[in-house]
Amino acid sequence: MRCPRRWRAGRREMITVWGRRSSGNVQKVLWALTELGLGFERKVVGGQFGGGDDPAYRAMNPNGLVPVLQDGDVTLFESDAIVRHLARTRGMGTLQPADPAHAARADMWTCWAATTLFPAINPLFLGLVRTPRAAQDVAALKPAVAPLAERIGVLDRALAGRDFLCGATFSFGEIAPAIFARRALGLPFGAPAAPNVAAWLGRLADRPGFARWVDVPMGGCLEEWTAHEKALG
Repeated sequence: MRCPRRWRAGRREMITVWGRRSSGNVQKVLWALTELGLGFERKVVGGQFGGGDDPAYRAMNPNGLVPVLQDGDVTLFESDAIVRHLARTRGMGTLQPADPAHAARADMWTCWAATTLFPAINPLFLGLVRTPRAAQDVAALKPAVAPLAERIGVLDRALAGRDFLCGATFSFGEIAPAIFARRALGLPFGAPAAPNVAAWLGRLADRPGFARWVDVPMGGCLEEWTAHEKALG
């Protein structure tokens, strides 16, 4: 998949992203690139498409996971590091806040999404979306509902009376929390009630990067997830 590349100072920037669209971590990078208006080429890797164990891919990411970003001579894995790199190098004053306090909050909420929100979502996500419908054990998943509701409650209270999570304007710090919060609110079982989070996601849905890369179907079982992943590429 190719998106038009931007020309800067008479040369073409070469940006390549490896990953599948269904991956929340890949979605972070694609959203950031779109916010910055940067063109790129995407190579489909991971999930049912494979490729993560190829020696050439392992040379870029020894973990075999997605995403990987190649930005000229810079090759990076870890989605949050990639988003921060793009913000620092291409988005100073926009995706990367110029205000130090705003930037610190963007870092804080990005870390929170990875260390606190994602682990609370994962038991329900794996037990439902990534499990065949016939094998789902909803009763066994019930203990995971309250911890997720608690984490989403933290986010919901932080968004009370605010348009954005980290500051007065959009920044990279909205990206990771929004992607995982959307998954939480879209779960077929155990989805928490969070009106402020839902309103925030509704506002973010107007942004082209969110609409194109994040607002995609997830499904409620492995069969549906696999079909959506195949269609998305």
